[in-house]
Amino acid sequence: MTRPYVYLHALGMVNALGADTDAIAAALAAGASPGMGRVALGGERGAYAGCVLAPLEAAPPSSLARYDCRNNRLLLAALAQIEPAVQAACARYGAARVGVLLGTSTSGIGAGEVALGVPRGHTAGDGATDGAVFDYVQMEIGSSAPFAAAALGLQGPAFTISTACTSSAKAFASARRLLQLGLCDALVVGGVDSLCELTVRGFGALESTSPTRANPMSVNRAGINIGEGAAVFLMSREPGPVVLAGIGESSDAHHISAPDPSGVGGEQALRAALSDAGVTAEAIGYVNLHATATRKNDEMEARVMSRVFPRGVAASGTKPLTGHTLGAAGATELGFAWLTLAREGATLPRHLWDGEADPALPALDLVEQERRLSPGRAVMSNSFAFGGSNVSLVLVH
Repeated sequence: MTRPYVYLHALGMVNALGADTDAIAAALAAGASPGMGRVALGGERGAYAGCVLAPLEAAPPSSLARYDCRNNRLLLAALAQIEPAVQAACARYGAARVGVLLGTSTSGIGAGEVALGVPRGHTAGDGATDGAVFDYVQMEIGSSAPFAAAALGLQGPAFTISTACTSSAKAFASARRLLQLGLCDALVVGGVDSLCELTVRGFGALESTSPTRANPMSVNRAGINIGEGAAVFLMSREPGPVVLAGIGESSDAHHISAPDPSGVGGEQALRAALSDAGVTAEAIGYVNLHATATRKNDEMEARVMSRVFPRGVAASGTKPLTGHTLGAAGATELGFAWLTLAREGATLPRHLWDGEADPALPALDLVEQERRLSPGRAVMSNSFAFGGSNVSLVLVH
């Protein structure tokens, strides 16, 4: 029996590029990000990171005041952009048939740091900060989805996935299964993560962070920039303009933090996504790379891409524009891929780097100038995480 398609109908986003999809699409096209820069996290010199600059005015209703923290305000800012579509789904299916599936890796750890007296370090748009009442529920790793469900009045299944940098990408796989099993008729799917001292210092201790803007696929790459943001979609079986056509997952468990240098697990995920979508590599017109700008990740991904796409494919790594949003990265970067299909005339996201290719890596067709998706082509987004978790997603117009 043919598996029913699932569709991504509406997108809400907030990150270092901007506070809504219009601002983000414009900044992507320009290759400029107002929220990238130095923040007062990670020691005396601070860290180069992606910060949401827009004021986060949305606050939970009084009945959910104990959840009020920056992480949940980022989530609310993204949810507000798709709330009309969500409420329409509730009217159509009933609130008990609409679920929530989110990914995160930090939840509200930053709120706990504030409660312990650790400086927060944001320069704008903090939302709940000094003087706010801290409740442990703010930093519970599983609280994001139930909070979102309560804020929107949804009564369907609501749970949170935390698999490091594949968290929100894996949320799409789980959400699709709920739809295909008939357990939901629609879901809010995505991810959220906020900047916090623990994450910045943790990646610094791994010697994985760059003191300047990340430089993916360059011979001079020196590590990641951490970022924050939220991205959420409305997904259902109701036909729409963008199909989530293919999902590939694998777990190679090579190392707790380093990728398998052979890229076997990553390649399995890419090929599984293509097979699931029923398309060949030649049908893909653009790939959003995971491209963290660490030595090992970029080496692995470049080799995987050269094997899966031997004829080449337009590709870019967008983390220099947002920072690595960790648990929100999969949904954020799928959002960029979605914009290339959903918006007529949209340009492909640019690959921002110094242009000095690593001669030890296979050459990739990186999008450095204005380019558009060829008609009829599909798009792909890759996510790789600690512990060997790999996810690839394919969208078709």
